[in-house]
Amino acid sequence: MEELSYYEILEVSQDADKATIKKAYRKMAKKYHPDKNAGDKEAEHMFKLINEAYQCLSDDQQRSIYDRYGKEGLQGMGGGGGHSSAGFDDLGAIFEEMFSGFGGGGRRRQNPADMEKYPLDMNIDMTISFQEAVFGCEKEIEYRYKKSCEACKGTGAKDGKLSTCQQCKGQGQVYMKQGFMTFSQTCPVCHGTGSSATEKCKQCHGAGYEEVKETITVTVPQGIDSGNRLRVSGKGNIGKNGRRGDLYITFDVRPDKHFIRNDNDVYIEIPVFFTQAVKGDILTIPSLTGELELKLQIGTKDKQRYTFRGEGIEDVHGHGKGDLIAIVDIQYPKKLSDEQLELLNKLQESFGVESKPHEGVLDSVIDKMKSWFK
Repeated sequence: MEELSYYEILEVSQDADKATIKKAYRKMAKKYHPDKNAGDKEAEHMFKLINEAYQCLSDDQQRSIYDRYGKEGLQGMGGGGGHSSAGFDDLGAIFEEMFSGFGGGGRRRQNPADMEKYPLDMNIDMTISFQEAVFGCEKEIEYRYKKSCEACKGTGAKDGKLSTCQQCKGQGQVYMKQGFMTFSQTCPVCHGTGSSATEKCKQCHGAGYEEVKETITVTVPQGIDSGNRLRVSGKGNIGKNGRRGDLYITFDVRPDKHFIRNDNDVYIEIPVFFTQAVKGDILTIPSLTGELELKLQIGTKDKQRYTFRGEGIEDVHGHGKGDLIAIVDIQYPKKLSDEQLELLNKLQESFGVESKPHEGVLDSVIDKMKSWFK
């Protein structure tokens, strides 16, 4: 995968001023902060890149060198490795916004008994065929959702009894120092609740929830594409208070043998014999809904495209249909009989000089070369 530039990491243009860069940094740092993405290695990596990018772009000298020579130019001055102190003041401010009182007792926490151990919304993947994506369908799916354990009321502790977490002393955060900065992260033992189970619940083994199997039928709209998500309201995980989240289905569409999709347009390659391309012909070709008539122009070229408006895929949001594009793939015989060769020679001779276009190029080049030696 191609490495992102510092500007791409912060999602700003190369001519962005300092205020724009600072604003983008604060937004991205809050989005990918480890405390908001516990256990997400990609978010953790992105957070490091965001800080590295801001440390460079917020320093005029480093930014100038980076713009001219890239990361390699910064290596000699310690750039690109996070040695500059630029950006840490902003990071501290972001911590204060995120934790409402950083440095003064930590952020306010919910009652541990009320905190959910898992997101209420959930995601699953579904693979469907090209035909199902184009025309829509109904699919029966079986999945497992989380439900708060009734025996421990979702706490994970026997009889629902929790005690103060000994790792963070009830703070929900553990702190570490790096130079002159103090960083915080969610306690790995209590996961930010400040409380832990002295004895685990036997029914859920301390998880605080149980998994329940469910089968539902979903209507897949026509025009769905790979990467599209469908929300099924009220079919996600169930929390302690009985509130249920939503189920999100992410689709993966299997490719078709003949049709190639690009957004709502569909491409199909049509084999055409060379004589059909030369003289122009009328062909019957397949479409998504049946057959179409393709009228070849005289002298049709290889890879020439013919577009059929509105014969593509219905937009999933109802914004009309795409097009079907037929791409000509000219086929030539691999062997010729004596009779066929004779017929082709006669045909070629009937065109006269038109059948030997290369001779015109040859004469032109020879005349030019003669002028070189005059």
